[in-house]
This record gives sequence, C-alpha cells and structure tokens, in this order.
Amino acid sequence: MTALPAPRLRSALNGPRRAVVVPLAIDNACNQVNPDTDMPLATDYADPEPRREDIDAITGPTLLEFGTPWCGHCRAAQPLLEQALAAHPEVRHIKVEDASGRPLGRSFRVRIWPTLIFLRDGEEFERMARPTDVAAIARAVAGIAAAG
Repeated sequence: MTALPAPRLRSALNGPRRAVVVPLAIDNACNQVNPDTDMPLATDYADPEPRREDIDAITGPTLLEFGTPWCGHCRAAQPLLEQALAAHPEVRHIKVEDASGRPLGRSFRVRIWPTLIFLRDGEEFERMARPTDVAAIARAVAGIAAAG
C-alpha cells in the first residue's frame, strides 16, 4: 500500500478559522476563492488527479465534481454550484478533470459530466449527474454539511 502524502494544515476559507488536515494534493485543488465573488468554489481542476485513497481519507463534508473544462454542461453548472456552496464554506469542493481511463472517475463509476459526488468523511452521501436545479444541489450540500 502506498503511503499518503504528508498532511498539511490549512484554514477553512470564509468560515470559522479552524485548522483542517488534508493531503497536499487535495488541498491544492479545493476551495480556491473565486476572485469575482469571494466565494469558496474550486475554479481549477485538481492537478495531479487525487488518488481514491486520498479521497476516502478526507474527513468532513466534500463535494467532488467530475467534468472537463470544455464541457458545456460543466460550465453551465458552475453558477449553480457557486450559489449552493455560498452558504456552506465548510464544504470542501474538489474539481476532477475526467476522461476515459482516468482512475478516480472510473472508481466512482462516472459516466456523464458533470457528476457531483457528495461525500461525508469519505463516504458517498448522494450523487447528481448534469444538475440543473440549484435547490437540489443546495439540499445535498446542506445534507453533507449537517451530517455527522
């Protein structure tokens, strides 16, 4: 079994100032503040792609978004995600660029983009494919934020 990368401390954005430990590769991909709105929305895809073991080891609420930069449905979902995540800065948002043969997407059985996987402590809580309803996304985000 490969060892996890050394954890690194970081503060939650736009929320209570508490330290959370996340693997560095995941930390670099999540909750970057959108400069246009000052809201925690990952704007870049994770590079390198996180490993499934790293995702499974995350504690707390996490929204894992699979898609591609050129996908029109993925781009259309961004304002919806931004609205839904605005009320829950404690939810970690990780964007994963998916493609045929990419191991993380295959491990989650992603078949269509965007696919949102709502996780709590590494366990899948809910999933949505090609979401178009901000209220449904907000309910799922609130669900993982409240679970636990």
